[in-house]
Amino acid sequence: MNSISPNLNVMIKACEKASKVIIRDFGEVENLQVAKKGPRDFVTKTDKRVEEILIDELMKAKKSYSFLSEESGKIENKDKNNIWIIDPIDGTTNFLHGIPHFAISVALKIDGEIKSALIFDPIKNEIFFADKGNGAYFNNHRIRVSKKSNLEDCLFSSDQNGLKNIFPVLNMRNTGCAALDLAYVGSGRLDGFFQNKINLWDVAAGVLIVQEAGGATNDIKKFSENSIDIRAASNNIYSKMMEKLDNF
Repeated sequence: MNSISPNLNVMIKACEKASKVIIRDFGEVENLQVAKKGPRDFVTKTDKRVEEILIDELMKAKKSYSFLSEESGKIENKDKNNIWIIDPIDGTTNFLHGIPHFAISVALKIDGEIKSALIFDPIKNEIFFADKGNGAYFNNHRIRVSKKSNLEDCLFSSDQNGLKNIFPVLNMRNTGCAALDLAYVGSGRLDGFFQNKINLWDVAAGVLIVQEAGGATNDIKKFSENSIDIRAASNNIYSKMMEKLDNF
């Protein structure tokens, strides 16, 4: 493996610390499922606590960098050209229902470009990461997108709207975690992912991972930060997927 950047190293350490809270609290969710009040408030607190840890840890390393985060929105510090983009728990609905499929997503945007990316699934202990120009990795092994070229052999993921419209045409899943969907495209587990009106913090890390794994994505910079139409797939499949989407 090529050596990772100091920024990515900081991101990994921050995520490892925050993941301890997630793992502990996820163990509690099962107990709360049967309670009358349910686990919703508890999970919201977990989300906020995880974000606090991530922000604290990242600020220790880079005091002046700014933030864009799901819970806190924009935090502008002295350095506005370096921005951490954070989703503390992507897949909170899964978390809420005791389904072990969610992730921490952190990206670093420098001068308008995503330069480092990390998606960490704490329950499966799977970590996907990339530095721009340095390839994409899964648990320290280099990853590449799938080599399939027939649509019939491929598996795609989207949200409910995507499923409704295109389910008869493509083999579809709805996993409830956009960050992991993109990580899975990068590692060849999925062949493509598309979703409309999604937030930047859901996809910033995943887009770089897909690109560095040799895949293709659309240009998310053309959209506003809270209304992105994301398209990502292996190079072999991207244009075929787009053709199918254009017809719906």
